[in-house]
Amino acid sequence: MTDVVEGEADQQLIERFADALWLERGLSRNTLSAYQSDLRKVVDWLHEQRGYGLLQAQRADLLDYLAKLSKQGRKPRSTARLLSCLRQFYQHALREGWVTADPSARIDAPKLGRPLPKSLTESEVEALLNAPVLEDPEGFRDRTMLEVLYATGLRVSELIGLRPEQVSLTQGVIRVVGKGGKERLVPMGDEAQQWLERFNREARHELLGARVCQHLFPTRRGQGMTRQAFWYRIKKYARMAAITKTISPHTLRHAFATHLLNHGADLRVVQLLLGHSDLSTTQIYTHVARERLQQLHAVHHPRG
Repeated sequence: MTDVVEGEADQQLIERFADALWLERGLSRNTLSAYQSDLRKVVDWLHEQRGYGLLQAQRADLLDYLAKLSKQGRKPRSTARLLSCLRQFYQHALREGWVTADPSARIDAPKLGRPLPKSLTESEVEALLNAPVLEDPEGFRDRTMLEVLYATGLRVSELIGLRPEQVSLTQGVIRVVGKGGKERLVPMGDEAQQWLERFNREARHELLGARVCQHLFPTRRGQGMTRQAFWYRIKKYARMAAITKTISPHTLRHAFATHLLNHGADLRVVQLLLGHSDLSTTQIYTHVARERLQQLHAVHHPRG
């Protein structure tokens, strides 16, 4: 360790570390500020409890600090981010010769449970679907898009990218090109099929006039809708439907999967419909369905 580094305060080391991250990895100032804040808190604790700083800290010191945060109720995901920050600091310190060993190297990251996807109840979905004004061709288009989204569980990029030739109204299926260019056939159901038939006959022609658009759901300008525009419109309809949850287009995909499982659908069928390559990705919805069943049991069972 050089004499210069030994004489520097921990704060100066943290700033040098942040500067290096900014130059090497181009991290945003907000991220760097969060790293610096986390490291300063570690420094304060080390000086208060141990009488030394980051370069003298041992594995046991870091474990004690992480245990303290856990007892205070810090979430595992937040702790994992802190541990990642410490590892990056000590790896940098090793490269620079500030330390000879990394005290964070043999500390296991906390296990992170996958966050449950936010969903809607069936009544909330119904309220959302009924929110658009059907007398307006844009409202009719939006109602049709919401119906198709809830009936098929498409990703929003798949929905707004749909072309008329991907939809077979006679067979009631949509040919979807998903992630990695993989194709899948997704049934629409009678309700969504009827909305699409009416949309093609009426509202789509009103929106386009004499123009031609390769997208199934055009805007008034005769172009395809963007993800941001559809997200904004769903937010508007959620307010109109008095839904207080924070929702996005992906929320209807979650609702599609959750409601299928609640009504007895097979997990592998849901996997195919969603276009998941790995069943483990779909299994997160079993937790949502199980949670709903537990709530129903608690409310309706005499010994719930």
